[in-house]
Amino acid sequence: METITQFEQLIAHLSGRGIRKRVAVVCAYDDSTQYAVGRALEEGFIDAILVGDKSKVEHLDVFARHTDHVSFVDAATPDDAARAAVRLVRESKADVLMKGLINTDNLLHAILNKEEGILPKGNVLTHITASSIPGYPRMLFFTDAAVIPYPTHEQRVEQVRYVTRLCHHFGIAQPRVSLIHCSEKVGGKFFPFTERYAEIIEAGRQGEFGSCIIDGPLDLKTSCCKESLDKKGIQSPLEGAADAVVFPDIEAGNVFYKTITLFCQAETAGILAGTIAPVVLPSRSDSKTCKFCSLSLAVINAG
Repeated sequence: METITQFEQLIAHLSGRGIRKRVAVVCAYDDSTQYAVGRALEEGFIDAILVGDKSKVEHLDVFARHTDHVSFVDAATPDDAARAAVRLVRESKADVLMKGLINTDNLLHAILNKEEGILPKGNVLTHITASSIPGYPRMLFFTDAAVIPYPTHEQRVEQVRYVTRLCHHFGIAQPRVSLIHCSEKVGGKFFPFTERYAEIIEAGRQGEFGSCIIDGPLDLKTSCCKESLDKKGIQSPLEGAADAVVFPDIEAGNVFYKTITLFCQAETAGILAGTIAPVVLPSRSDSKTCKFCSLSLAVINAG
């Protein structure tokens, strides 16, 4: 497939392939969730399963226009809706889970339930963001801005695995993945996690993550700007053209996320990975367009 470099291309790709994924939407009571789901229905790449108080949504034009592709699962409370939607995913009756007007903690409680949740034992729950940043010629994927405070080595390995897989879904045949640090030197005294970057790089060479190129530690500029790389005299197989960056901790990832959206007007989309189906878990401050793009990101990563 052609490499997807903008969200517009992603939407066109999903619309053009004629495949609909089943999305279980928990409490679709708010305008932005309704917009995101409604637009995905219009574009023709989802079937929506609206889980919650049916009386609040069944009369809405945005869903009534697509009766062949919308169904309802009535639930009395948000917690009931969360459990019902998670059950649909667990029973392979839904391909994507999406949060609507429900507290994040309530939905996560259902997702992470050891007996009835959708995070398999041993899997790592993490967050991946896809971004389209003005001036950068490709999509930039990054992890983790929302879930893991200080990743262990084992968690970082899975972050690399998940983000590389997502890049492949975007038609990037050999993703370039950068392991981020504040410099290009291993700093074992103050930053011991950098000492194990070499293990991840070697695992990449051995094919553990499929076709990819991994390097690090690199700072953000040398990861994404060849001029900066050359000025520092650094040799890197990424050549200043990273497709994905793995941040050392949630603080770095979250600050980067807020910076590119506030000061650069970057378009972003985010999903939870590690669960048996992608989860769209938007922030309250996310725009309706961001929620739609996040739903699109989950669909291309589903199945």
